[in-house]
Amino acid sequence: AFFKPSIQGALAHQLSKENSSVGWGIFYWIVNVGALVGHFLPSIFLLQGLFGTTDYSQDAWRNLFLASAAFSSINLLLLLTFPDVPSGASKTENVFQVLIRTVVNIFELRLICWMAIMSCFWLMMYQLWDLQPNFIADWVDSRPLAQTLTGLLPASMAGIVVEETARGPMIPQQVLLSCNALFIIIGVVGIAWLTRKMRTLTAMFFGMVLATIGILVAGWTQSAAILILGIVFFSLGEMMTGPKKSEYLALIAPPGKKGLYLGYVNIPVGIGLFFGSWIAGVVYDHFGEKASLALRYLAEHTEFGADKNWDGKMASLEQTLGVSRVDAMAKLQEVAGWDAVDATQMLWNTYSPHYIWIPFAAIGVVASVSLLIFGQMAKRWKDMNA
Repeated sequence: AFFKPSIQGALAHQLSKENSSVGWGIFYWIVNVGALVGHFLPSIFLLQGLFGTTDYSQDAWRNLFLASAAFSSINLLLLLTFPDVPSGASKTENVFQVLIRTVVNIFELRLICWMAIMSCFWLMMYQLWDLQPNFIADWVDSRPLAQTLTGLLPASMAGIVVEETARGPMIPQQVLLSCNALFIIIGVVGIAWLTRKMRTLTAMFFGMVLATIGILVAGWTQSAAILILGIVFFSLGEMMTGPKKSEYLALIAPPGKKGLYLGYVNIPVGIGLFFGSWIAGVVYDHFGEKASLALRYLAEHTEFGADKNWDGKMASLEQTLGVSRVDAMAKLQEVAGWDAVDATQMLWNTYSPHYIWIPFAAIGVVASVSLLIFGQMAKRWKDMNA
């Protein structure tokens, strides 16, 4: 709430209409350098290795959080070198006057419409980082890629990017998802340069379309290779939408209000994250989580569950069967005589957990169409056409 609007406002005051596209692209590049490094911290601190802790132990989690705090504290030292940038805002208003003006300014119907559209987009976008990790751990088969990396990399590096699971050696979800940050690091400045003369609203529209395609491609498969292809589409969409959203608000902000408007850019992110997390939790719990579906399979398709009188509600499965979610897959394998790979495939074929991505893709389509309409209408508004 304090850090991002401040640094975004400071950056906006240093950029002009001519260099804003590349400037915001570089800002997004820096953000994703941190995201790429951050994805590998769990593999370093949570798994047994350099620090002598056992996998995912209390000490390992402590080390991870301490390391994260240490990295964050470096910002305090860098802040000492940061020059003060005059905002152009009033120096006489007290905090309550600023708060009132902030609330009043946000009740601009066109701005509210734009934020509603972006809230839908970020609701979909955040599923790559919130829902996709669970989906990858449950359903994606990265054994071929893991075996290739094990053969190519030194043992010390292979231990970071490959982990043993019940289904065999797999690439951890955080490593696969780090491809998103890697692709953005590789391409975002170039994309920003290519779109420098394009209307920001037009670039954002194409970005939303690509991100929606990426969500479906990445979520509609058990193959790690196709998942990465989906992340390519998703990342291209993010490159065209993420930096442009900040650029758009910086361009339309009245004099002295760039920091205020760039504070607004975080509101759709918060709204999308809040509602997206709630929707994803409900949807995945009922239709996507492998442990829940294993319990459901036991109740619906095995002799073990035939006489349990399940009422059809997912919430009552554990109590009805007398099996916890933690033990669900092991129990299914025991009853059916399958290994973890066969059990996972049977659940995939029976319950189609990839369908959970349909509502999020639909929200992405709604956001894309809405932004297209907004962009056409904005051509009539000189103060919103950027």
